[in-house]
Amino acid sequence: MTRFWIAAPLALLAACSASDETDTAAVTPVALVTLAPATQGAAREDMTLYGAVEPGPEGRMSLVAPAEATVAEIRVATGTTVRQGQVIARLQASAQGRADAAKAASDAAAADKAFARATRMRGDGLMSDADVETTRAAAAAADALRNSFASRTAGFVLRAPAAGTVDTVAATVGDQLQAGAAVASMVRAGALRVRFGIDPDSAQAVHPGMTIRIAGTGSHAPIAAAVDTVDANVNPQTRLASVYARVPAASGLRIGETLSATVAVAGAGDALTIPYAALLDDGGQPYVFVVAGGVAHRRDVETAASSGARVAITKGMRAGERVVTAGGTAVEDGMKVRTR
Repeated sequence: MTRFWIAAPLALLAACSASDETDTAAVTPVALVTLAPATQGAAREDMTLYGAVEPGPEGRMSLVAPAEATVAEIRVATGTTVRQGQVIARLQASAQGRADAAKAASDAAAADKAFARATRMRGDGLMSDADVETTRAAAAAADALRNSFASRTAGFVLRAPAAGTVDTVAATVGDQLQAGAAVASMVRAGALRVRFGIDPDSAQAVHPGMTIRIAGTGSHAPIAAAVDTVDANVNPQTRLASVYARVPAASGLRIGETLSATVAVAGAGDALTIPYAALLDDGGQPYVFVVAGGVAHRRDVETAASSGARVAITKGMRAGERVVTAGGTAVEDGMKVRTR
């Protein structure tokens, strides 16, 4: 009887121990992850650029005085959005201009009468064809001068040639202007571009047609634009070359707005790269989880160029190794994993 009471607890203890081992095996952590291989190939690097919005070369329009005049009225201010045909300014012909216009009108009337009289006299045989032709030419010249003054007078109301934004107002009420003097300038709606500064050596890696990703701000969403031109000439103030990108008409950007952008350029030679999503950080030490035999192993790495989608690895991995790209935050070193 005594042996039974001794053996029973021992059997119960053994059973509990086996149960604990079974439960421990059943709860062994297994993380669900996504994997991707490290590949050898041409690396891409995101280059960050800074710039500002400016008018496109074909978008700027000038409004000038058609003749010597005085500014009578300015209807708009810098930054005003205007529609096509909207009045920008009104001018008045100068005293000398009015006198010249009156004289041209008088001379044209006299020349027209002379031509009419010569035509009647030729019909009566009192004047030759050559004389009639001379008076006709004189009348035509006088009429052209009179019409020229008339068109200039009509041009004293300056209107927006297209819808857009007033860029500058160069005159004020009362100014005396010579013919051709600027009154205001405007930018046609949608005719904007962004000028980015770039290191002159780096400019060689950027070409027209490449995609440039303009970062969003509080006033607009991120924009994907195409590089229009690259000017390798160095700006004497900034010591930078220039990259120009066209922006969509509906972008909401305004002249003078400062922007940042990135453009992916080819790196130097081939490199081992992995998806950027695989890269983790531990107090400034980048690392990844490399999976082999269904088990994840932490691997500290050194990185180089990044294109946003992929990052170059210079130390810590070999081509063909598979890294965790999704689910890595739930993985620990030595943990079993299964793929999605």
